[in-house]
Amino acid sequence: MAINRQFRTCPDTGFKIHLPADKLIKWNAVTAVVFLLIGGIFGLAVALTRWPEVHLLDADLFYLALTAHGLDVLLVWIIFFEVAILYFASSVLLQCRLATPWLGWVAYILMLVGALITNVAVLRGDSSVMFTSYVPMKAAPDFYLGIILFAVGALLACFIFLGTLVIAKNEKTYEGSIPLVTFGALTAAIIAIFTIAAGAIILIPTLLWSVGYVGSIDTVMYKVVWWAMGHSSQQINVAAHISVWYALAAILFGAKPLSEKVSRTAFLLYILFLQIASAHHLLVEPGLSSEYKIFNTSYALYLAVLGSMIHGLTVPGAVEHAQRKKGLNKGMFEWLRKAPWGNPAFSGFALSVVMFGFLGGISGVMMGAEQLNIIIHNTLYVPGHFHGTVVVGTTLAFMALAYWLVPVLWQRELFLPGLAKWQPYLFGIGMGLASLFMMGAGTLGVPRRHWDISFADATLSHEFPAAAYLMMGMNGVAALIGGIGGAIFVLNMVGTLLLGKKKQPAPAKAEEETVAQGPIAVSGSAGAVSVPGTFTLALIFLVTFILYYFVNWNYLAGVWGLS
Repeated sequence: MAINRQFRTCPDTGFKIHLPADKLIKWNAVTAVVFLLIGGIFGLAVALTRWPEVHLLDADLFYLALTAHGLDVLLVWIIFFEVAILYFASSVLLQCRLATPWLGWVAYILMLVGALITNVAVLRGDSSVMFTSYVPMKAAPDFYLGIILFAVGALLACFIFLGTLVIAKNEKTYEGSIPLVTFGALTAAIIAIFTIAAGAIILIPTLLWSVGYVGSIDTVMYKVVWWAMGHSSQQINVAAHISVWYALAAILFGAKPLSEKVSRTAFLLYILFLQIASAHHLLVEPGLSSEYKIFNTSYALYLAVLGSMIHGLTVPGAVEHAQRKKGLNKGMFEWLRKAPWGNPAFSGFALSVVMFGFLGGISGVMMGAEQLNIIIHNTLYVPGHFHGTVVVGTTLAFMALAYWLVPVLWQRELFLPGLAKWQPYLFGIGMGLASLFMMGAGTLGVPRRHWDISFADATLSHEFPAAAYLMMGMNGVAALIGGIGGAIFVLNMVGTLLLGKKKQPAPAKAEEETVAQGPIAVSGSAGAVSVPGTFTLALIFLVTFILYYFVNWNYLAGVWGLS
């Protein structure tokens, strides 16, 4: 009986929620949103500085803002939210108690304290080494210490997630295999453990170097090991936000994957091959063998891409199948036209799928090809690609989940539902355009990290094409639009928590299936289905990918004359 008092039953979904897990999910999610706001402000300052006509910050403040932006959005906001997802995908979906809740609070405190320590080090002005923190640039010791503490907390959260899976198995709170969403979260946790181990291998010696106990660190070896952490941390995001896609498809439509076995295999490909995509940051390094570079950018790359292509087909395919079962069968796209586009949980989900594939996916494959990488390496194309994956892919998916999860956990109505309908479009389109303009400017050679593309204070000046300056201005405008969208999201989340009306759930009808009984919480496939709309969209994507890929080969051929 004592154990039963530790649970509540959600009136909206039917889930039996462990109260300690409920609190940890809420605190991690709220903290994530706070750091999204902080990191977003720094990001807007970076974009306005890169806008030549505005040029907001001087060099010192620009690199400070760039470092803080990378830290808070690429690391802190996303991983705090991913910890909330891990607890949700284990304790809530499997309807079991969370393993060692006290350790969950230790993990949360370590992550929060670590994030604050590193932010203070950056804001103090002596640690503007950017997110990559390449040696021989040296930050203050507390910069590295904060990241290490944060990583230890995240590692503990992964172990709590794994322990919760063991509890669910032993207490038989589910039948058969774990649900696909939980399996995807398990994939993210496994990649996270590898990522954190790589970070420890390189950041602990770097901390000792900054203190003075280690004489020097080899710069090439630093990059090799650092990118095993830096890029793999983004693969945690990919596995997590694709799990969110499957979750939202199940929650909003009762959709099952076309083939659960195939989807699980795609997640397995991520574990085996996705991390080594980090080599695309190292293809110009002389210390790595040609054999390693060729293997990484060909055979291994194809298998990693195969996983994403599978998810890109089965997620919208599952939605189409579910919609057609409800009678939306007219023509090829009635199922899509009559989807709930006014629901921010769906619109954010849909935009995340499309823009992650067309912007992040296609550009990532292009960057991962050894020959093509040379024309965009270390240009603004690289952060353009990041914004196509981490921002309009991961962040938009997490926002979409929050629109469903926050009202359910807090049992409150959205604070500004009218603005919420427009928010995914403002944020998604704004940041999608920013991604495009950065990639376009990078293709024209605009450098990735320089604070002033006009080189006004340089002894030897360089003039980029006029189109590059136009794109940097448009990037600033797009960042403002995306920033408005981000601010609306934060306002809605905070307003819902503090001012949202208490929900008065209507009594559920006996014949209605709750979310807890639906496909999000159980295993199963849709079976043999026809999804012509999804296959048509997939062909459009394939043609776009082929054309873009060969346009870049033609662009590469155009520079051969320089030799």
